[in-house]
Amino acid sequence: MEQKTSQKSAGDGGQAAPALRTPTDLRPQATSEVAEALNALLADVYALYLKTKNFHWHMSGPHFRDYHLLLDDQATELFAMTDPLAERIRKLGGKTLRSIGHISRLQRISDNDEEFVEPSRMLSELCDDNRALVSNLRAAHDICDDNKDIATASLIENWIDESEERTWFLFESVRDPDGSGH
Repeated sequence: MEQKTSQKSAGDGGQAAPALRTPTDLRPQATSEVAEALNALLADVYALYLKTKNFHWHMSGPHFRDYHLLLDDQATELFAMTDPLAERIRKLGGKTLRSIGHISRLQRISDNDEEFVEPSRMLSELCDDNRALVSNLRAAHDICDDNKDIATASLIENWIDESEERTWFLFESVRDPDGSGH
């Protein structure tokens, strides 16, 4: 699965305007680095949320109900990550995403605009995307550790666990009857 690389432009992370800067004991460079990592994660989560809803809306086949409900649950879980991510950025005095265009510039999760996707391919693609999200979450956790941002690292640890669970459910849903993966 090809992942988009982050294309940075002015205003993609870092310190907010003085009127929006929240006081923190973290160094300004630390808040910029953490905000930049969290904004990329936020873009990934929005991209994965929309892709999951897309596949939920366009699911078909003999396992329709089970897959439709699974993807709806997973989309709800992804959407629930967005506000805490954005608010954490703001708590650090950073600025966060402002538009769909901003998301598309930062997202590393590829979109799928195909008119029809086989259900097993949908689940397999989402499994890969959730694994990529886990990897991106771990990288952001490392940035938090490097900058002594324990609160953000703690949030990320929970999101890693949730993302690993989504990956597990998707993997088990597309596993071949002989026990091999996709």
